[in-house]
Amino acid sequence: MGGMNPRPATATAAPATTPGQGASPPRFPASLDGAVERAWRRAAAPADWNLTREEFQSALERGAAKKFAGALAGPAKTEAYLDTLHARDLSLAVACANGSAAAWDVFMAEFRPELYRAARAIVGPAAGGEPAARELADSLFADLYGLRESGGRRKSLLEYFHGRSKLSTWLHAVLAQRHVDEIRRTRAAEPIEDQTGAVRAEVEAREAGRKDARGESASDTDPERARYLAALQAALAAALGALDPRDRLRLAYYYADGRTLAEIGRLLGEHEATVSRKLDRARRDIREKVEAWLREVKKWNGAQIGACLQCARGEWPFDLSEHWKSREAGAAGRKI
Repeated sequence: MGGMNPRPATATAAPATTPGQGASPPRFPASLDGAVERAWRRAAAPADWNLTREEFQSALERGAAKKFAGALAGPAKTEAYLDTLHARDLSLAVACANGSAAAWDVFMAEFRPELYRAARAIVGPAAGGEPAARELADSLFADLYGLRESGGRRKSLLEYFHGRSKLSTWLHAVLAQRHVDEIRRTRAAEPIEDQTGAVRAEVEAREAGRKDARGESASDTDPERARYLAALQAALAAALGALDPRDRLRLAYYYADGRTLAEIGRLLGEHEATVSRKLDRARRDIREKVEAWLREVKKWNGAQIGACLQCARGEWPFDLSEHWKSREAGAAGRKI
């Protein structure tokens, strides 16, 4: 909600199917062994990443299948393709997707500061500033680290990186696409036009941020906004109260205290990637509970719910600190 909206998991870099599902990509012929070996030497994956040459070659084969639309291109063409890859970035992505803690630590050290800078540039100061930028970047880490399916297999967004560009370039594209997807999703839910096709005045005023004659924001004096905010406060209180105490404590550390993922991980005895993943899950859970509360308690339709959630993107006139740090959350913290 103004810093708590979950980001869509989809990105332009991701195909419709998950790597590992469906038909296996064509295997390279023996004539490409030399090109594969050159790429493997350029990758120079440290031993503690636990990445094997066979796993690296499988990633090369998936990338080639994507590049050449599933067909096995001629040896010369494939060799030229392999020689242009960013092999070191690819090996890091594969090792992280495989669940290597050492590789993930390298990834976080190298790319987290850059992702924060990119998120600040994408979000801009007028759309939530530093908190919104930090959440945009942090919410991506959960999908990059990977979620476990029922079969126990880790599914990481990094499986969609094939080394054709720098990893930093690919990450910027994914981050930007997630931000665009969220804007589109939010705007699609807004009641922009009424039945006559006229633009609703309160939405227009909220979008433009115009000032009235007293110098106040038009949305601040909008009775609809006041109604939406009151409902949002009640819905959030109910949603937070229904959370697991440890999830609520983790959210309090992040939003109320402004702690980093690493700091929260140290406090809770969790890897920062685990913190990111659980924060993302909690945000999704909160949004679902808020929407359900507005639908079931207030009996609102989709357009009203969308307008209410849009209010969460601005400044809030209420304080949720008591709900973040409830008695149960404090008890959970003392048990750590």
